[in-house]
Amino acid sequence: MADIIMTLKGKEELEAELNHLVKVERETLKVQIAEARELGDLKENAEYHAAKEKQGHVEGRIMEIQGKINQSRVVDVSTLESEKIVFGATVTLYDPEKDEKITYQIVGDDEAKKHNDKISYNSPLGKSLIGLEEGDTALVKAPKGDIEYEIEEVQFI
Repeated sequence: MADIIMTLKGKEELEAELNHLVKVERETLKVQIAEARELGDLKENAEYHAAKEKQGHVEGRIMEIQGKINQSRVVDVSTLESEKIVFGATVTLYDPEKDEKITYQIVGDDEAKKHNDKISYNSPLGKSLIGLEEGDTALVKAPKGDIEYEIEEVQFI
């Protein structure tokens, strides 16, 4: 199976979520299930079934995170130096059509889902930026048509 690339910060966020799920959510659900069992007939016990369903979701997410961490390849952005845009780079783009600047960090899929100022290296924009340099123009194939961005700055912060 392929490595799951993530930044050091992204791995730390996943580990924090895993810790919360294991130490807080799992323990809370144990108590809820035990209390619901005490209410009697489990066949018609909505609290019991709801807690068991949530337990299934929590356990599934725990397994998913553990798998991602075990397969992770962590990139420490602070150690990177490159003229070209690579995973972990923070890129400032100029959109001439809208006359605005936007800044994104290129990260892994999980990080991109949680933060508005981050994009996945697998996204159309992320893919179009990888390998380019300051001063280049990125052409993004979007559903509504091609979009051009001018690359103004590349940083590793």
